Amino acid sequence: MEKQGNILFSGVGGQGILLASEITAYSLLAAGFDAKKSEVHGMAQRGGSVTAQLRYGSKVYSPLIEPGCADIMVAFEMMEAARYMPYLHRGSKVVVNTQQILPPSVATGQATYPENVLDTLVDNDIEVVKVDALDVARELGEVRTVNMVMVGATSAFLPIDPSVCTEVIEKRVPERFREVNLQAFAAGRKASE
Repeated sequence: MEKQGNILFSGVGGQGILLASEITAYSLLAAGFDAKKSEVHGMAQRGGSVTAQLRYGSKVYSPLIEPGCADIMVAFEMMEAARYMPYLHRGSKVVVNTQQILPPSVATGQATYPENVLDTLVDNDIEVVKVDALDVARELGEVRTVNMVMVGATSAFLPIDPSVCTEVIEKRVPERFREVNLQAFAAGRKASE
């Protein structure tokens, strides 16, 4: 097992980022990797920024990712991808949900949502994988599965078999939501391949 990596999850409170990072961490553990995860969700209930940091490899001593060391960012909102750009390096991948969630300053008309917010990433040799996770979740009839769409999209870039992820989803997601979350995972993986 030579592969290792650092994954930064970023988004806005209420998007299911913590469950997405948990499913990803348990999938890596089930595949035989050591994995450590840390979360920051201070203002999540008020729509504030939420992050989770996940590191995996043969042996991991800390969950924290230093700036410039994230190999993959899973951004649940485009501005959040730009906000955490200092954590990326040339060659990083950003799996980004193309949904726009307006911050209070934009919603009240005090500021405008920047155009071409992802161009800065591309200009810095960062690979951007755009996924309209909200649209995919709507097609499944359950918008609350955006997080599993994003997990599925990200899984295409991880050194694990997707069946490991589906087994973890089956164990970790309550039965009444299990089937739609499995469908969301599969649709997200297809969207990023």
